[in-house]
Amino acid sequence: PDDLKAVLDLRAPNRADRDRLVADALRRYLTMPLHGEDRGDLAIINSVATELNAEAEDALSYQVPL
Repeated sequence: PDDLKAVLDLRAPNRADRDRLVADALRRYLTMPLHGEDRGDLAIINSVATELNAEAEDALSYQVPL
């Protein structure tokens, strides 16, 4: 649409900037889950995996052989 193109031209006046802006916007949009998809939980878990693994190792260190 013309209104969107006008704003895009203001924000990114040259072609390289425009291409980069559109590509970045599409990348972000395409990583969003579709309705019914639940990528959010996995992303949260993966972002703190190191801390979660350290906590699990700490908890396991308290176990004693039976």
